[in-house]
Amino acid sequence: MAQAVNAIYSPVSEAWYPTLAMLLLIVGLVITANFFIYEATVSKFSRSLTREVVTGGFASVFLGFGSLFLLLAVGVYV
Repeated sequence: MAQAVNAIYSPVSEAWYPTLAMLLLIVGLVITANFFIYEATVSKFSRSLTREVVTGGFASVFLGFGSLFLLLAVGVYV
């Protein structure tokens, strides 16, 4: 009566966790730096809300996934 249970496998090999963590964190930090440079150099009246939201969103996604893979790489399974 009991059904067979299938094992759950990660779509990404564990060997790739440190590489993905560093790559995603570096990309996220570069996008964040670009955001700060944009905010510091463009005048208050010529800023674009759309560009700010898109840039912030991309930085957030890259830093979020980079943090996730960093935690997985060091053994904190979330």
